[in-house]
Order: sequence, then structure tokens, then C-alpha cells
Amino acid sequence: MVMTYLIINGPNLNALGQRNPSHYGRLTLAQLQERVQQRATELGVEVAFCQSNHEGALVDYLQQHGPAAQGIIINPGAFTHYSIALRDALADLATPIVEVHLSNIQAREEFRRRSVTGEAARGIISGLGWHGYILALEHLVRLSKGELE
Repeated sequence: MVMTYLIINGPNLNALGQRNPSHYGRLTLAQLQERVQQRATELGVEVAFCQSNHEGALVDYLQQHGPAAQGIIINPGAFTHYSIALRDALADLATPIVEVHLSNIQAREEFRRRSVTGEAARGIISGLGWHGYILALEHLVRLSKGELE
């Protein structure tokens, strides 16, 4: 059985490498995805990437592909802080979810410190840059293999 993990990125993450590198780093989204793909290959699993600036497109993607995935890694971007629709789409899934943020949202503006989408996640990785995606993937793979409780 091929294990597939979804890597979902929300609004403005398509501008990585250009947008506020002091918070988000200098890697582009394509470079980040390449690093995640490389680690997935090493782990013997498949990853599928999705990025959208549109809330409904992310909800549609989750509803269509989420139930069959072994795990979901999501960086909801600004939707983190207010999207009840995205939170509900995540909560409706039995699939394990890890929310990832490149920057430490707890060290940012007050409005960024609350994650409504994180309420539907098994865990949140924040502030570790692109490496947070790798850690999330490794965690979900170990979970799928029954190595974690």
C-alpha cells in the first residue's frame, strides 16, 4: 500500500522567498516542496502538494483528497487565525493533521497568536522554518506505521 501525505499551503505562501524573508525565510515554495519531496522519497512515501490563496479551494481539496490520505500537513497562512470553514473541513476528517508555520506565531502580532485551524490538528509546529514540514512528515509517517501512540 502506498502511503500518501497531503502538504497544503494557504494564502501568500506562493510568494515565499520574496515575502518578508526575516519571518518566512529565503526558500521559495518550489524549493521547500523539493526538500519535502526528497525526504518523502527517503521515507518511501508519496506526497501531494496543494497551494491556494482561496479558502474554498482549500476546503474542496481537503474534502476530495483528505479521507484517502494517511496524513495532512497544513500551513493555512492567514486562514489560521479566522477560517472556521477550513477548521471545520479539517475537523471532519479522521486523517491525522499537523499544522505547520514557518515563523513562530506566538512571537508575532497578537492577532497571529490564535489558531482556530490548529484546534483540529494533532499538533502544531511553529517557528522552525521549512524544517517544520520535514518534522511533521516524519511524525505522520511514524504514526501511520504504528510507531507512535
